[in-house]
Amino acid sequence: MPSEMLLKIFSYLDAVSLLAVGCVNKRFHELANDNGIWLKLYSSSLHPKRTIWKMKSKQTETVSLGCAALHDKGPGYWKKEYIFKKTSAFKTRVMRLVKFLDPYTGLPCKNKEAMKVSGLSWIIVLKDKNGKEHVVEKPNLSFKDTSLTVLWHGTDWPCFDILSTLKLFGVTPLLPDQSIPPNNNGPRRFSLIAEYHLANLTENSVVVGADELVQLFSLSPGLLVGMWKGKNEIAFVMANLHYNHLLERSILGSATVQYSPPPNRPLLDDIDSEYGLHDYRLHLDLHGRNCMYLCGSFKCLFCRKRDIENGYVRLVVVNLKDNRKHLPIIGTLGICWETDVFKGNVKDCFVMDLTLLDETGMPFWCFSDPVRMELSTKSSGLYDYMGHVYTADYADSEGKVCVEFVWLEETKEYIIVSLVLYVSTKKVNSWYGTNY
Repeated sequence: MPSEMLLKIFSYLDAVSLLAVGCVNKRFHELANDNGIWLKLYSSSLHPKRTIWKMKSKQTETVSLGCAALHDKGPGYWKKEYIFKKTSAFKTRVMRLVKFLDPYTGLPCKNKEAMKVSGLSWIIVLKDKNGKEHVVEKPNLSFKDTSLTVLWHGTDWPCFDILSTLKLFGVTPLLPDQSIPPNNNGPRRFSLIAEYHLANLTENSVVVGADELVQLFSLSPGLLVGMWKGKNEIAFVMANLHYNHLLERSILGSATVQYSPPPNRPLLDDIDSEYGLHDYRLHLDLHGRNCMYLCGSFKCLFCRKRDIENGYVRLVVVNLKDNRKHLPIIGTLGICWETDVFKGNVKDCFVMDLTLLDETGMPFWCFSDPVRMELSTKSSGLYDYMGHVYTADYADSEGKVCVEFVWLEETKEYIIVSLVLYVSTKKVNSWYGTNY
């Protein structure tokens, strides 16, 4: 078929169809890059209220249908301009929704709406030692107040012994259109969120727990890999994503480079001798993916300068000796999992969503990670509670969390009798410009 006739046919296609046609062969690729077709799409889509013939000459983005606009530009120029303008407008529209904050948690409160507008989804890419990639899509989503749990399961997992890395991506349509549902076969944009190394998983990860069928391995940040017992095969993969910068990390990164949030600019205070040590607010959720065990907020957390030890600022949330602030846990702690055939609950572990806000209400330290419980050798020294003592500890580069539970056999419930945060002084000094 003559090229002129193909160009005429292509001129009736939308942008997504043009990009798909360009992948057929080399000839179609060259014709689908035609500047005339893309210039028409550029003008009609981005300037719908004015015709291209009547645009004002004073505008900085004047588009002309004359020969200069078509022939002075290289092949595919207007295609790149169209995609750039479309994606820029899309990112601006989505990021505008991020500005609406929940006064309760200090985090974006329109995450679901932004995800729907953007067509955002998450995939994992498993890479084996030969370089072959296996893409796993269509996860189950579970929304919480401050985090999102993403669960992938199926029956066609690659052999675990040959896997080397797992990459987590946020995926959005390259040219999103709210009038039609996202198409997995269309052009998409990938944003790398995290990369995990799967080699020697049992040695380089933390065993969170196990039941009769699966064993859970935790990889930081926030990833759980469920392995079938005795088979060394993947049962499911679960990612726990905190809402802090989640949309930015899922949209604004690239396929190879993660999104990096802008650095915090410290506001110096020469009057307050304990600047950066008080007025913290904590929102804490403990859940097992499908069930919530604890949801609480705590204000006016502080630490005296004299109490800073071993490079940590100590924030006492629940005091062991103050039984008025001890917290009951709803239900029996555990993490729920499922596959195409089986469902289960791994006990004595949970997912901790921590959101620590500074004195201005800005997110200061945030994470969503699985945590395991361990039976302590000491017995409860509290007169009010007689039962086994369990501890649950979490640590990363920014701080530590230490939780102490008491199991009450009579009422079949856990009570949090101690909850202490240890925030790194490096984090505090970097955030506030202090020198503790």
